[in-house]
Amino acid sequence: NFRDVLVVVDPKRYPDVLAQLDRPGGSSIEFRFELARDAFKHTGSYDLAIWGNLLDHSWQEQRFVRGPGRQSRPATTIEVQKVRDLRYGENPHQFASLWEDPRSPLGLTIVQGKELSFTNLIDLDAAWRLVAEFDEPAAAVIKHTNPCGAATGASAADAYVRARDADALSAFGGIVGLNRPLDTETAAAITSTFVEAVIAPSVADAARPILATREKMRVVLLDAPSKAAAGTQRGTPSGADDWNPWWEMEWRSVFGGLLLQERDRVSEARDIWPSGDSPTVATRRQPTAQEWQALRFAWRICAHVKSNAVIFTDGQRTLAMGAGQTSRVDAVNVAVMKARTVERSLAGSVAASDAFFPFRDGLDAIAAAGATAIVQPGGSVRDAEVIAAADEHGLAMVLTGRRHFRH
Repeated sequence: NFRDVLVVVDPKRYPDVLAQLDRPGGSSIEFRFELARDAFKHTGSYDLAIWGNLLDHSWQEQRFVRGPGRQSRPATTIEVQKVRDLRYGENPHQFASLWEDPRSPLGLTIVQGKELSFTNLIDLDAAWRLVAEFDEPAAAVIKHTNPCGAATGASAADAYVRARDADALSAFGGIVGLNRPLDTETAAAITSTFVEAVIAPSVADAARPILATREKMRVVLLDAPSKAAAGTQRGTPSGADDWNPWWEMEWRSVFGGLLLQERDRVSEARDIWPSGDSPTVATRRQPTAQEWQALRFAWRICAHVKSNAVIFTDGQRTLAMGAGQTSRVDAVNVAVMKARTVERSLAGSVAASDAFFPFRDGLDAIAAAGATAIVQPGGSVRDAEVIAAADEHGLAMVLTGRRHFRH
């Protein structure tokens, strides 16, 4: 009956309705059909919301009992709407678009720059995830989802320069992530070289003209700290008005189906190390206070590097990254090779490995590079052999008991 009835379910439509009613002959049939579609969408969403809520409950002993939440549902519904078509996908011949849950918008603000591509957004997400690990000012430079440099500092500018200079060659054309507002000093540092895109919580008005000197550089805003805090208790809003239940989940398509997993969080490193008996010191030598600080920093970064990953850091910045290798010893060798390329000594550094060492060769290579302490999850059948090797080299090694693969 849409030909004869105008059903208005969204107050945002009121101006359109008034304009249509003022037309000679009244509202158009096309407009009435649009309103009919909106009405069915609205009532359908309401019914689906009730159904979804009931899926989270069971009836036990004459009362409703709430289950563990969305992850345990036997079925679910996803409503998304297109935000925009993108410049292209991973390659220029691939179409791509960005979508969001209309009830929980992404909250991205695009300040300037060329149209975003699929890979830009993937890298921006990787940058945001990494810097959101830190409460102190932090910066990361991302290339193909891997950090080529990451650092903390006294300010956003200090952290960015440290991160960029960790691997200045790879940082060229990278994606920058900041967890502090983009001020004039940071904007000047970023625009001094070629950067594809930047993501930050906000941008100072005075910094905008500086950023505009690189008119093609994309600048995207997202309040990283508050978004990262949202959903820390599964299925429960953190108190943020714009809480989005999908922030804590990750989707991937496989064989035309969907994989769903909980987002990885380095929660074991949120507090200062050591925290009680955690992490476990496996070697005879205990880490020094300086090594503890560096090990915690390295562990938070390593979780954001593609597996197999071994990285070398000091207490505030990465020194060498071995990312995405097919063996752990290869990851060490790549990191060492990159350090040698820029004539950087790894003596006195610490190393982090995203998963256990299956053999002692990887640990021997780390010791040969000059690291004095190592953090890894442990769990290998050869842990005793690896621990003995660390003791032979006089290294301190701590075990977190938690792996952080990233694929």
